Amino acid sequence: MLAIEKIIKASQILKEVIRKTDLIYAPAISSKNKVYLKSENLQVTGSFKIRGAYTKVSLLSNEQKSKGIIACSAGNHAQGVALAAQKNNIKSTIFIPSTAPISKIEATRKYGADIKLVDGVYDDAYKKACSFQKETGAEFIHPFDDEDVIAGQGTIALELIEQLPDIDAVVVPIGGGGLISGIAYTIKTLKPDCKVYGVQAEGAGSMFRSIELKKRTELPKVSTFADGTAVKMPGEHTFELCQKYVDRIVTVSDDEIATAILTLMEAQKLVAEGAGALSVAAVMFDKLPIEGKKVVCIVSGGNIDVNILSRVINRGLLKSGRLSDLTIEMLDKPGQLKEVSQIIADLGANVIRVRHNQGGEGTDINDCYLKISMETKNAKHLCEIKDALCKAGYKVTSGL
Repeated sequence: MLAIEKIIKASQILKEVIRKTDLIYAPAISSKNKVYLKSENLQVTGSFKIRGAYTKVSLLSNEQKSKGIIACSAGNHAQGVALAAQKNNIKSTIFIPSTAPISKIEATRKYGADIKLVDGVYDDAYKKACSFQKETGAEFIHPFDDEDVIAGQGTIALELIEQLPDIDAVVVPIGGGGLISGIAYTIKTLKPDCKVYGVQAEGAGSMFRSIELKKRTELPKVSTFADGTAVKMPGEHTFELCQKYVDRIVTVSDDEIATAILTLMEAQKLVAEGAGALSVAAVMFDKLPIEGKKVVCIVSGGNIDVNILSRVINRGLLKSGRLSDLTIEMLDKPGQLKEVSQIIADLGANVIRVRHNQGGEGTDINDCYLKISMETKNAKHLCEIKDALCKAGYKVTSGL
């Protein structure tokens, strides 16, 4: 059974391998709380996963190590297992869903692992890994539903209590539940008054749904760019631990996650992947009862694929009102574009794209549509621009 002694032993095992990641005060995240970021995105391999993976591999017997190890992962656990195998001179075979970012796949390969790509998501890779394990007899290193792995993740909580003794709440991303299980068990054992909150993506809320229904529940599909948490069904151990020790679980949208990633980059100079920014998104968008509290957000990973980073930033800009599109209906006559541009310029926005379309069927012959893309300060700034355009006699037909 999981015990606090296991967490302490894991911290001793990890002492020479991992970084004790910084706890960073982040007032820009919320004005309603004192927010701190546990920067596991700056951990060895770029995520917290090395903690659990290395703990588990280190505790294997020599006979188990001789048979090699197998893992399945969307990328971060894969890197942790591959590095642990490399340091222990063990052969590793990692099954990774084909939807995982190329950067995570190649990083795993650099640690010397034999990579097997599987069509689908994590759960599809898991089935293939289990089948391969039966064929070879190699040791399977589960990414979350294993008490040694959970104990390794729980070492984060030991650091938190040392770094911020008067902590009021911890907000933790959830995929399969290994991270929050380890943290919640440790926090509730050593500091029971501290709240532990979990966060999932709306499109991958398997733990959220399972806790709601009071039984492990498999989702028919998962859909989120936070690939590190794209798990259809939580583990047996993690579900039980979350039921017992987690105070509440909430969900956030992909747009909210993208906004959190953008905020972390701009305000904190930290790069987080989708899964890593879940906790920050929950705090930014007031999903939890934490006003006036000292809150730690676990930024669990920073291995975002640079190929989608620009799209994520764009979504974040749109969600926060920093990038705005307006469609204005007007008479097609000289001087209109100049006047509209002047109104926007006087209010301090920057026009980056203009498209002029003549009116179509159902509009007056002299009507036209002006589609404008702008860089704005925030949603309030956009409303000011729309109000000014309406007061000037223009009809704003979209972007409301």
